[in-house]
Amino acid sequence: MRTIHGIALVLLCILLSGCAAEMNIRKGDGSYALGEYNQAAIYYKKAYSALKPAEKELRGLTAYKLGQSYQHIAYAPKAIAAYRNAIRYNCPDSTVYRDLAFMQLMDGKLADARENFNKYLEIMPDDRLATSGLESCSLQEEAKNSSTRYIVKKDPVLNGRYADWSPTFSSNGYDQLVFTSVRKECEGTDINPITGMKSCDIFQSSKDENGKWQKPVRIEGGPNSEFEDGVTAFSPDFQTMYYTYGAWDASEPRMAQLMESRRSDASWGEGKPYSDKQDSTTNIAHPAVSTNGKWLYFVSDMPGGFGGKDIWRVPLDGSLVGAENLGPQINTPGNEMFPTFRPNGDLYFSSDGHPGLGGLDIFCAHSENDSVWTVINMGSPVNSKADDFGMTFEGQRTRGFFSSNRGDARGRDHIYSFELPETVHMLTGWVYEKDEYELPDATVYMVGNDGTNIRIGLKEDGSFSQRITPGVSYVMLATRRGFMNYKQSLTADSTDEDREYVLQFPLSSISKPVLIDNIFFEFGSARLTKESASSLDMLVALLNDNPHVTIELGAHCDYVGNDDYNLKLSQQRAESVVNYLTGKGIEPARLTPKGYGETRPVTISKKQAELYQFLEEGNELGEQFIQNLTPEQQEICNQLNRRTEFRVLRTTYGLY
Repeated sequence: MRTIHGIALVLLCILLSGCAAEMNIRKGDGSYALGEYNQAAIYYKKAYSALKPAEKELRGLTAYKLGQSYQHIAYAPKAIAAYRNAIRYNCPDSTVYRDLAFMQLMDGKLADARENFNKYLEIMPDDRLATSGLESCSLQEEAKNSSTRYIVKKDPVLNGRYADWSPTFSSNGYDQLVFTSVRKECEGTDINPITGMKSCDIFQSSKDENGKWQKPVRIEGGPNSEFEDGVTAFSPDFQTMYYTYGAWDASEPRMAQLMESRRSDASWGEGKPYSDKQDSTTNIAHPAVSTNGKWLYFVSDMPGGFGGKDIWRVPLDGSLVGAENLGPQINTPGNEMFPTFRPNGDLYFSSDGHPGLGGLDIFCAHSENDSVWTVINMGSPVNSKADDFGMTFEGQRTRGFFSSNRGDARGRDHIYSFELPETVHMLTGWVYEKDEYELPDATVYMVGNDGTNIRIGLKEDGSFSQRITPGVSYVMLATRRGFMNYKQSLTADSTDEDREYVLQFPLSSISKPVLIDNIFFEFGSARLTKESASSLDMLVALLNDNPHVTIELGAHCDYVGNDDYNLKLSQQRAESVVNYLTGKGIEPARLTPKGYGETRPVTISKKQAELYQFLEEGNELGEQFIQNLTPEQQEICNQLNRRTEFRVLRTTYGLY
């Protein structure tokens, strides 16, 4: 008898367990249909726990529903565990492999994500989302070793204990910031079954007199209610706020809708529906106003899109009729959300359909004609393997705030600041006498094709530093009384990386001979070698930059050999240099060849004395002086004597 009673008790427990599972599945399905994903997850988890391992099909399907509920609230670790259980119990829906892969991508488990994307693509090879997800695995891998120059920090003042997101500047001075938040000051008292937290409200922070953000305060009255209020946008004059309102009801789905509130002095008026013709079966949320104030952009799952949630727009006239989809360059089979505009007109939005780093990534969309878009991923560290969205810029500056749930295991959002350090391209230059010392009293003139036209003074060491603009071409002219002008050209790189450029401005004296470096002749001949071309071409440029100068080309030999032979050879060499210059377009009347043989040995300058310590300033390298030196020193002196110089004869050629 006891055995019969025991069996009956076991059967009753099994029956009750099965009933509890079915009941929780039904409740979970109901909450999921209402968009109450947190509550649905609670029911599905209870149902899964109540099901026996032998009930494989139902267990697998319940685990899949649990994973989808967690995925909707960005609870990646729990979603991964649920999807793995769904596969373990042979869930009949093959989409589980793709959904699991996306959660693994978001959790940084790239090898596992690749494996599951590929498994799904074997079944559905044309699935665009899975293909994009597979590409995202590679992008996330690459991002580990490369990043943009943006500096990203979690803001210590704006964030509360739970969740804060979608910051938006709300004043012309960019000293007020409005954002959406869940914190104890929120009006609603019930736990929202969608998120498992209180309903969000709109909060505001202002800068103090020192430019520091103050503790956020809830906007009293006006747009806030006991339900979901947030994700704001403002008209160009900041007098109208557009925001998302989401009521929730245990009996029927309540779709998100757009609201508006008008500013009255320092306060906001009561929120009212933006349009009285919103379709009650679709969500319309995440407003954004175009820079020119003509268009209202928003996010919706209305029919006619490309899948998931798309970005749409309507003229800013209070109607949602005839909404225009932004098209396939922006929208994908995934979700495109949280549009915002930078003052320059660029559209920023988040997507999990375009290839990214995981979760929602922020993209910049630029359009030249309002219909063709160029879409660029903002890269790391703005984007991460988690959800990144809701970017707002501080006017024309490349800094501001955005939202992300990176580093939060429960998928809760927080506000991050971002700043792109200004790209600095600097030009450093030195002006000095050729083969001698700096000329601090010289002047450099700079002209750029961007309209730059400035005069640059020099430091005591003859140097200058000047900031230049990336991509701009400049011409610089160094000048000083008693010297020939010297011109340099430079085109700054277009890169957004910092750059430093260095230019030299060696000025040639018009009162004493100037050495022409690296002029070489074949042995015992007046024939110039190819190695001489570079120096001679620089002399051509110098003469072109100083068109009123005439010069003497002087060739010199050492004392070795017959005097007459050296004199004749040096004349021929001077003429060879003149012939080269005239062949490059220099007028013959400006050039006088003169061969000096060994008759004018070098007189050592202060600079040369510093270079050759066995010589002193003022030493004349005549034959008798050289004969008293060591063989190595004699060769150095002979090399100094074997030279080609020019000397300015006139500075008024062509003027009279």
